[in-house]
Amino acid sequence: MSLALPGCADVDRDLPRPYRNVDVPDARLASDAARVRGRALFIQYCALCHGVNGDGQGMRREGLSEMPRDFTNRTWRQSTSPRHVFFDIREGLRGTPMPGWKSLTIDDAWNLTAYVLSLGEE
Repeated sequence: MSLALPGCADVDRDLPRPYRNVDVPDARLASDAARVRGRALFIQYCALCHGVNGDGQGMRREGLSEMPRDFTNRTWRQSTSPRHVFFDIREGLRGTPMPGWKSLTIDDAWNLTAYVLSLGEE
């Protein structure tokens, strides 16, 4: 039996197979230490566009072809997944100003994911 309920869809189905099948380090995502490291990375790599608070109000937002994502938006948080955030960090978003950050280690990409996801938590 299959039900189409909001929140029950496989939000990762549109990711490339390697990212769709990546193991999500749930303990790291919930870790305060990972979030602290992720915040430092966010300030270094992301705040210029996304803002120090992750609200999309960075100094470089003006003039971009698309406004940076507001990670504090709970609706966004409920509509995404750790795999999606990890993918967006590693690969960027095609057709947008969001670059990929393959220069980050896998661990740091997950730390950054942990921090970004924490911004939209209740």
